[in-house]
Amino acid sequence: MFFSATHCCFIRKVIWWRAAASIAWSVLLLPPTTAVFVMLSNFSFLHPIQTITDCLALLTSASSVFSFILLGGVVIMVGFLTLEYYTVIPTIACSKIALLGQLLQPRQVVNSFAHCLMGMIVGWCCAVAVGHRYETLGYPGKSSDGHPRMCLNEYHLVFLLAGAFVGFSHSLLGVIHNINYVSFHTVQQYKYLHFKGSLPLVVKCSSIQAFYAVRNFLVVYFFLGYIPKTWICKTLNLHLDSSVHPLDSIAGVVDLSLLYHLWISATFLLFTWYITLLLFRIFVTEVYSFPVQLTFTEDSHQCLPKVLTDNQPMILKFLALQDLALLSKHSPSRRREVFSLSQPGGHPHNWNTVSKECLALLTDLTQRLATYHETVATNGRSKSLSSGSERKTSSETSVTSSSEDLMSPRLAFPMKTPASVFARSIAGGAHSPLTAPFTPDLDSPFASPALRRLTAPMDQCSPWYGSVQSPHIMRRAPKLWSTSTESQVSGSPPPSPALVPSPKQEAAKPSFLAQFLQNRKEQVKSFMAKRVLIMYLLNKLPEASSQALFADSQAHIWALEALSYLVQASFTEDQYGVVQTTLPSILSSMLYLQEAVDRHFKLPHASSKPLRSTNSMEHFTYKTLRFALRATLKTAIYRITTTFGNHLKAVQMSAEHRKRLQQFLEFKE
Repeated sequence: MFFSATHCCFIRKVIWWRAAASIAWSVLLLPPTTAVFVMLSNFSFLHPIQTITDCLALLTSASSVFSFILLGGVVIMVGFLTLEYYTVIPTIACSKIALLGQLLQPRQVVNSFAHCLMGMIVGWCCAVAVGHRYETLGYPGKSSDGHPRMCLNEYHLVFLLAGAFVGFSHSLLGVIHNINYVSFHTVQQYKYLHFKGSLPLVVKCSSIQAFYAVRNFLVVYFFLGYIPKTWICKTLNLHLDSSVHPLDSIAGVVDLSLLYHLWISATFLLFTWYITLLLFRIFVTEVYSFPVQLTFTEDSHQCLPKVLTDNQPMILKFLALQDLALLSKHSPSRRREVFSLSQPGGHPHNWNTVSKECLALLTDLTQRLATYHETVATNGRSKSLSSGSERKTSSETSVTSSSEDLMSPRLAFPMKTPASVFARSIAGGAHSPLTAPFTPDLDSPFASPALRRLTAPMDQCSPWYGSVQSPHIMRRAPKLWSTSTESQVSGSPPPSPALVPSPKQEAAKPSFLAQFLQNRKEQVKSFMAKRVLIMYLLNKLPEASSQALFADSQAHIWALEALSYLVQASFTEDQYGVVQTTLPSILSSMLYLQEAVDRHFKLPHASSKPLRSTNSMEHFTYKTLRFALRATLKTAIYRITTTFGNHLKAVQMSAEHRKRLQQFLEFKE
């Protein structure tokens, strides 16, 4: 991703320095964390004093210093990978196959390989720190005939493989649970208090995930452990000691000492990585104050209104929206700068830019929700129609090819008299001899009003005149043609194809190749629908579509808060009335968005809250953003209505919006 010089300067001065500070603190916290790990892995209740002495001697040894250097390098590498892969908008897979595609992306494969290698390095450091039988990969032994030889230390090999397995599983879980997603907290805290409050959660998540990772590793090693063991022995010319129980057996798996040391080592690995991730989240999401306006024009790109209009990088836009929401709520002096007029000229450029960007965000979300609802409705209609025979499908395909035939009134009103007869009567006059037996006297007072509408010439201002331009009407075309069952229920006979010659339909008949491809497509669909595994991969995950639709709703929440607080403050602080010019647009955008959100929550799985997981470092907020947006939207409208009260009745808006706004004024929403 290439950014402008302004954005690169901001990333270097703000984001990179914040990331560097988080990595530095992670490295500084590494010695006490390692000391605690060494104490827990070598502690003896029978000899506590000797344990402390041995741990101090181990921590000051040359091998421990080298291990510290390696662990510091691993922590720095984890910090750089977090900086490279972090995101403020989570990537949500709507199906199993989409999630599999994310895991197999080349960029993610490189990330997984890097974590696997770093996990192996941490495993080696843990084996050296624990010592005893885990310290070296080979040890001197004797063969059956008494000759000395080097034997494989399988305990050390298990530590290395367990570290690689934990690192690989951590990378995969990072994609599945969106661990690299950076969430902005609603309540602002000092960094120290935030870190202190999150530390117990890090310890809990690390220990629980380490337990499951070790369990899965032992299962894999029990069945496939002979593969790396044989390869290492052939590569390094090592031998297996027959006097020692192999660890890929029942006797080796139930070794409690080995299980404990594997679990404590995996916990140490995950704890150091999660601490780095936690500190990165705390530092990057810290509030950054942008100037509203500057005296010198060469620095105007650093102003808040200018930054809001940029969409890349997204962290910059999110920090700007966060600052806007906070200043609209807590800073009267900065609000006055937003309401101020430019000199010379007297134009409210700051307010115009801020309000335009916030309204653009709300409009974009409204359009996305409307498109999603139309897609769901269209899929529902096409699914119900496609359940019929293959003949219905081909007829619908031929119908949708001609827009004039789709919008013809004869489709909605089937009659015995052919529609072409009325067309000839219109062209040849009311008293044409060709149409006398079929067409009644339209000037008679007993003529049917529906018949007059059918035979009357089309008005050019009518939406039915000419070719249809609206995509919404086009999508309703299959419903207009599915009148055979409806006509039978209502009692009117269906139109006979022999009585209605339609040369346009014959011209629009699909070709042999199109029919062949359509038939093959239906055959492939029916074949895949019978395969359980394929349908398991292709089926939509519950709530995933709704979560993906509101994945970036944190920006919309800040936009709603900023607009509502600024409008509320303008009641007493806006000396020039700059907010009043856009108040109708703000209210209309909020009401349109609330209507779209209310429609969305009527869909299946949209109103069900997912279960909160306390055993993972994933941010739970992106799964509930739609609930936060709905609450923020209603609160924003109430904030405006309670401030202005009955003065809002003078604002120009549609009758439907005025009725909806009256519900807020009466506190009935």
